[in-house]
Amino acid sequence: MGTRRKSRELTLQMLFQADMAKQRPEEVRKTFWKERGDVAPDVQGFAEDLFRAACDRAAEIDALIEEHAEHWRMERMAAVDRNIMRAAVAELLAFPTTPRAVVINEAIEIARKFSAPESVQFINGVLDSVGRKLEGVPQSST
Repeated sequence: MGTRRKSRELTLQMLFQADMAKQRPEEVRKTFWKERGDVAPDVQGFAEDLFRAACDRAAEIDALIEEHAEHWRMERMAAVDRNIMRAAVAELLAFPTTPRAVVINEAIEIARKFSAPESVQFINGVLDSVGRKLEGVPQSST
């Protein structure tokens, strides 16, 4: 597994902890890294950058996800799915030089590992739609 994938997985875990335990980002950071032991500095650094972007832009990210997840409210989505998408949208917003296809593919691979099989297509569709909007690509009506 690449260092970026590991960072993305750690970001998911931090977002999940914040979401489920209703913890502020500072609280998550305080406990999260203590329990992880030896994480390479570059892996931890990118995970921290993604987590910070997801937290700093949480309202914008959640609004984008809800807008593109037709008939789904954030609180009704599976917690893992919701946080996979939050991490991916944060990366799309904060790291625009990373190709959209790479961000989405990474999110799909993480979903295959941590989420239910039926979630993969949902996550892919939502992220593709969000990514197209952020790049200014016209949305299809299908």
